This record gives sequence, C-alpha cells and structure tokens, in this order.
Amino acid sequence: MFRKVLIANRGEIALRVARTCRELGVAVVAVHSTEDTDSAVVRMADEAVCIGPAPARHSYLRMNNIVEAALRTGADAVHPGYGLLSEDRDFAEVCAKNGLAFVGPPAAVIEALGDKPAGRALMGRSDVPLPPGSERPPHDEADALALASALGYPLLVKAAAGGGGRGIRTADDAAGLRDAFREARAEAQQLFGDGRVYLERLVRPARHVEVQVLCDRHGGAVHLGVRDCTVQRRRQKLIEESPAPTLPPEVAREMAEAAVRGAREAGYEGAGTFEFVVDDADRFHFIEVNCRIQVEHPVTEMVTGVDLVAEQLRVAAGLPLSVRQEDVRPRGVAVECRVNAEDPDRAFAPTPGVLDVYEPPGGPFVRVDGYGFAGARVSGSYDPLLAKVITWGPDREAALARMERALGEFRIEGRGMRTTRPFLLRVLADPCFRSGRHRATYADELLAGAEADRA
Repeated sequence: MFRKVLIANRGEIALRVARTCRELGVAVVAVHSTEDTDSAVVRMADEAVCIGPAPARHSYLRMNNIVEAALRTGADAVHPGYGLLSEDRDFAEVCAKNGLAFVGPPAAVIEALGDKPAGRALMGRSDVPLPPGSERPPHDEADALALASALGYPLLVKAAAGGGGRGIRTADDAAGLRDAFREARAEAQQLFGDGRVYLERLVRPARHVEVQVLCDRHGGAVHLGVRDCTVQRRRQKLIEESPAPTLPPEVAREMAEAAVRGAREAGYEGAGTFEFVVDDADRFHFIEVNCRIQVEHPVTEMVTGVDLVAEQLRVAAGLPLSVRQEDVRPRGVAVECRVNAEDPDRAFAPTPGVLDVYEPPGGPFVRVDGYGFAGARVSGSYDPLLAKVITWGPDREAALARMERALGEFRIEGRGMRTTRPFLLRVLADPCFRSGRHRATYADELLAGAEADRA
C-alpha cells in the first residue's frame, strides 16, 4: 500500500478519500485554491499545498501545479476524485511519467473509453447492447442529416469527448437536428476542447440505471450490483438508489454481466461505472463508461459493505481486489439525496455564502458525506454540491422513510443560502416516485407543474 497520497480534488469527495486513507494508515496531502484554504480536507490532511487562485482553471485544473506538489511532498500516488482531472488521459500520463501512481485506469483506457464513439464500438465487440447510433462523428450538418435519416428520430446529439450530462441536445426531426447539431458542437468545443459529436437514438421513456465494476491487474473483475439514477434535472442527478426499483432481477443480472464483459474487453483497472438506459420493456442499452469514482458510490457501499475508495487504492498499488464475485451479496436498499447550495424556486440558481449553521442528521443507518461546518464558506466558483445524505433500510419503504426523517433533521443556514432540500422532500413524498414509476423526464415535469401552479 502507498505511504502518502495526494488528493487532487476538493469538497466532499476530497474529504471522503482522506478518511479512507486515514483508516488505511496512509498520509494525506491536500491541494487547495486560495479560496479553500480553511476547507475541511485541509484541516484533516497531514500536509496541504496551495496550487493557485479560486478559479478551477487556475488551480484544480493545473496538472503541472498538482504534480509539482506531489513530488515536493513525496507522495506516492494521486487520487483525482471525480470531475476536474479525474478522466483526463493527459493527467494520468503525466502522473505515470513522473513516477506517481494514478488512482484510476491507465491513460490508454481513459482515452479509449473517453471517446464515446470509440467506446461504443469497443462495447459492441463485447456484445453489450447498444442503442442505434452513428459509427463515427458526422463531418458537417449535411452529413449529420444523412446519418439521422438512416437512424430515424428521435435522436440525441452527443459530445464525442463529453461527460457529466453536458454537450447533449435532443432532436425530434430534421429541423431540430440542425439546431441540436450546432448547439452541441459549440458546447462540446467550449467545455471539452473537442467539437466532435455523434448521433444516438433516443430511448424514451427510459430509466437511467448503472453498474459499478471493480477490476485489478491480475484478472479480477467484479460487479457490485446496479444503481438507479433516474431522478435528474437537465441530466444532472439528484437522487440515486440501489438496487433499481421495479427492475426485474434477471435484467439487473444480465446488465451487470454485460458491464463486466465490457470492462474486461477494455482492459479496465480500478473502479468504473457502466451507464445504461432501460426502456419500458426492460431492454437495456449502453450509454457510456465513467472512468472514475462516482458521486453516488455510497449507495453501493451501503448495500455491499465494500469500501470503493479502498479498492481503488489497492488496485493502483498493484494489489488484487479484496473481494471476489461470490463475496458480493447486496443487502437491503440504500438511497442518496444530493443537497446542493441551489435555490429550487429560482431555477436552481447557486446560492454561495457562509454557513452560520451546519448540523447534519444522525441516527441509525444514516450517512452524510459533506464538507460543511459552521463558519465554512460555500464558494460560487465550484460545483454547488454541499452534502450527500445516504440512508439504508431492509427495504425501499424503510430506506425512504429514513431519508425523509434525515432530510427533515438537516439544518443548513446562512445569509442568502438556499438548498435543494425542500425539492428533495417533495420528490420523496410524490406517489409517482414512491411507486418507482418515474422516468428520466420526471424531475423536470415535476418542476414544470410547480411553476404552472404558481403562475
């Protein structure tokens, strides 16, 4: 195992990784911007290094500053968390060239799966079910229209190098495709520095279900069941749960086995997530692979008892996984709600500020992954995620009842501060969600209904 790990991230995931490192007896180096000098992970870390001013592009996205900090502090490895540089093949390669273990898959794997059309082709070779889509990025608008005519509508226009639900547009006909093609290309270029897009048949209505996999360098590859991430607003996840409600067990098993086949085909290492959409006939279709730890990983940990960050560190250190497939026996139901510093009544506008009160809930089978404390500053420069509340129960009703209680206890106060907590409670109380009948458009439809009521 490593002696010292630098965490190239911030917020709740940085604190989460630091806690597992502490349990493993591994020293922690925290990097931080000038705005995060007094953050929770900096307070916990054995060493801290300032890597630049508040904007992420001048600090957390400066890979040279991060590598220099790792070398200067004598770190053995770099854990990138999620977002930021976590799926940057250049960062993985730079770490390797400087003798630093990158806690994630090798650069070549990130490159192969990060290019979405190439990833689709790779999964197709493993007999992972795919929705109809273009085998290559269209050259121009005319080429896109020709490809769309062969595929049929409705379609998604998706960034080839995208992720996180960004760089995606919907087209229901040729006129819509023209706008979607231009908008998706422009956003992809702006966000990812790569304007290529591809076309994929839109599965509608659909659920969003994903499979957590773990792979090592010794041939070990396991899945840890499925998660449902259907409650999303503009493709940003709000509530996740494991297992997926109403999904037949045999479908979940087939999906998990397909994910393991795909991981083996890709030569995957570490923790990864295979994302699928499931139609109303319970047919599943591959979307993409996330080559990193997921925001929603705690629900998998709660039902399996497996520390995913510890497994990431084991694999990066060259050790085999500590679990085999027969050891994975999910039990009960876990639910996660993302509490963001956003105002649901103002189109989820960010609400940065200073926390005067931060009192997370407690009680049996309640976990809170957050980074707040009284006096902490919630910056407007970064992602608005403030905390994740995770509850477990022997069945879904018990887990949801516990979540309602936990969210009701959570006290977050500060001048101008608003959170998504009221909206989450509204979803939890909604009969459609409680019955498991919700689909990918559910949250946006619920919000549209509330706006109509106020009009």
